[in-house]
Amino acid sequence: MATIPKKITERVVSGIKKYQPLLVAARSRDVGEADTVTLIKDMLSDIFGYDKYSEVTSEFAIRGTYCDLAIKLDNRLAILIEAKAIGIELKEQHIKQAIDYAANQGLDWVVLTNGITWFVYKVIFEKPIDKELVVALDMTSINSRSKDDVESLYLLCKEGWIKSALGDYHTQRQALSRFFIGAMLQTDPVLDVIRRELRRVSPDVKIDTDDIKSVLLNEVIKREVQEGDKAKEASKKIAKAISKKAKNSAAQVKSSEAPVSADIPPSE
Repeated sequence: MATIPKKITERVVSGIKKYQPLLVAARSRDVGEADTVTLIKDMLSDIFGYDKYSEVTSEFAIRGTYCDLAIKLDNRLAILIEAKAIGIELKEQHIKQAIDYAANQGLDWVVLTNGITWFVYKVIFEKPIDKELVVALDMTSINSRSKDDVESLYLLCKEGWIKSALGDYHTQRQALSRFFIGAMLQTDPVLDVIRRELRRVSPDVKIDTDDIKSVLLNEVIKREVQEGDKAKEASKKIAKAISKKAKNSAAQVKSSEAPVSADIPPSE
């Protein structure tokens, strides 16, 4: 992640110190949803940097009813926020309607929060529409001195949103997911590297890539990493990337082999 500007870091750290005792007190009083929403709006402003008068709205209709909060940037809807009372334990069913609506509007991100717990979901545009939990925060346990904790909050900040920090973080998570790495291990380039290194260790043993792949699938990579929609999605992305690289390489070779036309002097 890029270095967070000092001014933003100071705002986030100051906000953490201010709101942690307020959140604990609100939870002890078991305040209702309306008071929790007020607290969340203040946090969106004081910690995350949104203008609570022009960029945070509670008047966005979803199928005839109003969502709890929404963030609009440049007069365009960016994030839907489903808020629950601070004492309610958040569950996936709380976010379903917002996810469905976000998908219909082409929105990528939905937040579910009770002020203390913040769940950030990426909308998965498949049939049926799905979601992926990308960030989970507990505001009462965040350490204002921890660089990692401050960076986690920055993902939701206005400045981070403008720089696509949340999207970049999600892409990095995908690349390092067990499904992505499991699929990568099964590609021909990686199998060739493993075969070469194994032959370096055991030069007298005949080893082919089919044998290596069989061991990976049957003894190394867990079955749950090989099967299911996430495994298929990872395999498709890797295959597409390899195909694109091969096409680019072929195009470069073709270009380098193309004959260079000589300049023909004009006839006198």
